[in-house]
Amino acid sequence: MHLKHLSILAAPCIAAASSILFSGGTIVAFDRTSESLKVIRNGSVLVTDDRITNIVAGAPTFKLRNDTEVVDISGKIITPGFVDTHKHGWQTAFKTLASNTSLLEYFYRYGEFAVAGLLTADDVYVGQLAGIYEALNGGVTTILDHAHHTWSNATAEAGLRASIDSGARVFWAYAFHNIPAVNYLIPEQLANFADIARNASFANTPTSLGIAYDAFSGNKNTAEVAAVVALAQQFNASVLTTHSLQGPWGNDNSPEDLQAAGILNTSIPVVFSHASFLTAADATLLRSTNQFVSVTPESEMHYGHVHPHSHLVLDQAALGVDTHFTYSGDILTQARLWLQSVRRTLYSEVLGRWQVPPNNPMSAAQAFLLATRHGGLALRRDDIGVIAKGAKADLVVWDGKTSPALLGWNDPVAAVILHASVGDIEHVLVDGRWKKRDGKIVVPGYAKVQQRFLASARRIQNELIAADTGFFVGEALTVDTLRPYDNVTGYGELFLDKF
Repeated sequence: MHLKHLSILAAPCIAAASSILFSGGTIVAFDRTSESLKVIRNGSVLVTDDRITNIVAGAPTFKLRNDTEVVDISGKIITPGFVDTHKHGWQTAFKTLASNTSLLEYFYRYGEFAVAGLLTADDVYVGQLAGIYEALNGGVTTILDHAHHTWSNATAEAGLRASIDSGARVFWAYAFHNIPAVNYLIPEQLANFADIARNASFANTPTSLGIAYDAFSGNKNTAEVAAVVALAQQFNASVLTTHSLQGPWGNDNSPEDLQAAGILNTSIPVVFSHASFLTAADATLLRSTNQFVSVTPESEMHYGHVHPHSHLVLDQAALGVDTHFTYSGDILTQARLWLQSVRRTLYSEVLGRWQVPPNNPMSAAQAFLLATRHGGLALRRDDIGVIAKGAKADLVVWDGKTSPALLGWNDPVAAVILHASVGDIEHVLVDGRWKKRDGKIVVPGYAKVQQRFLASARRIQNELIAADTGFFVGEALTVDTLRPYDNVTGYGELFLDKF
C-alpha cells in the first residue's frame, strides 16, 4: 500500500490563525480547584496556537496580537469538545445495515474476523476518515479508536494515516488479534506495531499511538500477553484499551486480569470498554489504580450487553459511541441517553419500595462532565475536555442565538445536554484549528472524501447484504406493536437496496 496515494484524499489540515478570540459568549469553563463547571456569561476565550491562553468575563482587558481573529459569539454557548473513549472508526461503510442486529450477529457479520479481506486498505482509509469527520461534525474532538482494522500491515497503516489526516485528536489504539482467515497473526502484528512506533508518522500531530488487546483473560499463551504489555511499555503507548463484558458474556478482560498482566498500575492509562457486569471488587481496583471504564449507552442497549452496574462507578467512567454505523455517532446523544437511563434505574429502586423519590438522582452537569472532563481523565490528559487556561484549544460553539431548540435558554449546560442537537453546532476547533465553521465541515478535500467513501461503501454493502451469517442461536422475545391479528407484530424488515 502506498500511504502517499491514500492521503491525497485529505490534504494537510488548514493552517489556523495563530490567535483567535471568541468574544461575548457564555463559556462553560472548568474550575480545577473545585473540580466543577464554571459558567462565565458575556465572556471571552483567547486561543493562541493550540492552547487556551486566557479566559475572562466581559470584554478582554489584555492586549491582542495584530493577527488575532475576533469571532463574535454573543448569545451563543462555547464548550469544550466532547471526548469519545470507545469507537471503531473504520466501520462507517456498514451504515444502516445493522439496525436490528444483536451482538452475536455483529461478531459474525461486521466484526474484524468476519470482514478481514473484504475491505481494502483504501476502504479502511476512507471509512476511517469519513467516520472521524462525522464525529467532528457532532462536536467530538477527541476519540479513543479501538482500531481492529489491523488485519494486514496495509490496513493498519491506512487507518492510522486517516486518523492523522483528519486533524482530530485520535488516540489510535492498534488492535492485536489473530486473524487466521487472512493469515495475519500477532507475531507479525507486533513487528508492524514496532515499525509504526519507530516511524512515528503521527509525531507533531494530535494523533497518538496506543494499543488495543482483548485476550488478557484465560489466555494460555502467557508469552503473547507479556509481549503486548512489554511493547506498550517500551514505546510508552498513549493508552491501552480492552473490551470487557463479564457476567453472562464470560469473564473477559476484567481489571483483575490486567492487574495480573502487570499493566493496570503503570503510567499508561487503561480504558475498559463497556465493563457491563463490573463487580464491586473490580470497581475497587479501578479506583485504587485510577483507571476508567467507557460506558457506551446506546451500544449496550442496542446489542444487549447492557450495563446493570455502570451507574455505580461513574467516578471512574467516561462515555463512548462504539459502532457508529449502527446508531448515533455523537457523544451528545450518549450523554443524554445515559443521563435518563441512570435516572430511570435509580428512580425505579425507590418506586419498587412503593415510595416516591423527592430528588433527581443525576444532574445535567454530571452528564456533561462524563462527556468531557472524564474523557480527559480516562486518558490521563488534564488538558483535554475542559475550557481552562493552558488546556488544548478543542472547542465547540453552539448556536444559542437563532436555533429554535435553544431559543430562550438560560442554563447553558442544560441547553446543551437536554435540548441541543448536532445541528446546533456552529463551530468546532481541534488544536486551535477550524474543523467546522458556520455549520459546515471545513477540512480540505472533503467533497472528494465523500465521493471516494460512497463508492467504497456501496461495493461493501452490496457484498454484505448478500452474505449469510452462518450461525444459529436462540431468539429473544420480540415486542408486538400491533393488535394480535394473524401473528403480525409490526417488526417489519430492513429497507435495504443493492446499488
